[in-house]
Amino acid sequence: MSSLTNCTVSIIGAGGKMGTRISNNLIGKEFSLNLCEKSEEKIKAMTDRNLTITVMEEVVPLSDFVILAVPDIYIHKVSKEVSPLMKDGAVLITLDPAAAYADQLVVNDHCTSIVAHPCHPSIFLEKYTKEEYEDAFGGVAARQEVVVAVHKGDESKLEGAIELISLMYAPVEKCHVITVEQMAILEPTLVETITCMVGTLLKESLEETKKLGVPEEAAKAMLYGHIQIALSVALKGTNPFSDACMIAIELGKEAIIKPDWKKVFEKENLDYTIHKMLKLS
Repeated sequence: MSSLTNCTVSIIGAGGKMGTRISNNLIGKEFSLNLCEKSEEKIKAMTDRNLTITVMEEVVPLSDFVILAVPDIYIHKVSKEVSPLMKDGAVLITLDPAAAYADQLVVNDHCTSIVAHPCHPSIFLEKYTKEEYEDAFGGVAARQEVVVAVHKGDESKLEGAIELISLMYAPVEKCHVITVEQMAILEPTLVETITCMVGTLLKESLEETKKLGVPEEAAKAMLYGHIQIALSVALKGTNPFSDACMIAIELGKEAIIKPDWKKVFEKENLDYTIHKMLKLS
């Protein structure tokens, strides 16, 4: 029997982007599920789907797990409203590390708070179906891994929380238990400050290539294919880069990357980035 059987789970912000994704995966499971939403527009969209919206103040006190599916900048305000309503021993789950890392997540002393963030399907994932190929984000058909951290409270709550988290982000291959600080190093620093920034750089590079008269289809074909081979060589060592390519790589680093770029990993820079993201003074 699942440890979640007879549990009550409430999603705060169930009509938002992540709230909808998570709700879709949890509806119909063996536990009681409450969907809480305050936006009139989102409530209408939910009722159009024949979903029942519940009142937060009524269902949170009954909940074993409360999931905050709200944007980072609202976590402090919402958790301040939710935490006093939670019963002793309940678990508060948030989806991003920023608020927890910056001490903006308000938690009842008798409750446990856990952060769980999806890694999204790997570019190296073996995919077998059309649905898997179309699921770049994860949570529908393509398998993904998840990072999980206990922010405050009872570590023994982690096992049951991971069972729920694996359903939230299903299909899940593995959950990696780390610390909140380690998760903040992963996001924003590794995957947003660096990886997503590089993604935008590739987009801008494509636009510059087109300005030089290269046909768009040819440019995309070269870029998309070389993204795959570049990552395969650099991250998995499938084959070495050619000598000529290594020369171009070093010249590119000199022209584009600051010599001290690794300072983004320093705690001072991480703190600054998260404060900017959360719009803290």
